[in-house]
Amino acid sequence: MIFLTDGPGAGAVQRIMDLAIDGNAQLVMSVVNWGEIYYATWRDRGQRVARRIVDEIVQLPVEIEDATYEATRMAAELKAQFGLPYADCFAASLARRRSAPVLTADADFKAVKGFVTVQFI
Repeated sequence: MIFLTDGPGAGAVQRIMDLAIDGNAQLVMSVVNWGEIYYATWRDRGQRVARRIVDEIVQLPVEIEDATYEATRMAAELKAQFGLPYADCFAASLARRRSAPVLTADADFKAVKGFVTVQFI
């Protein structure tokens, strides 16, 4: 969301995107988090802008992972254990399963710092 709205930290996200474009990083996002971006943008800026934003996401070097049974089970367990917002649990689940860090500006992820690596931007 920071990158798409040019919020604080967008420059850091751009540098990570550039690494992925150059083949020096792999980026992945849960389809649940993609959906969160879609609905939040629609709610805040309207349907037309939301559709433009999700079309732009497809052009980014980001793999969108489906919400599989395993991903959803782990997300539900994280919700039960840590009380993290449910959509955020999918990001943490994905990070854990892929042995990858969560890159975020969302302070809610402090709750799962021992479960996954969290890099605040």
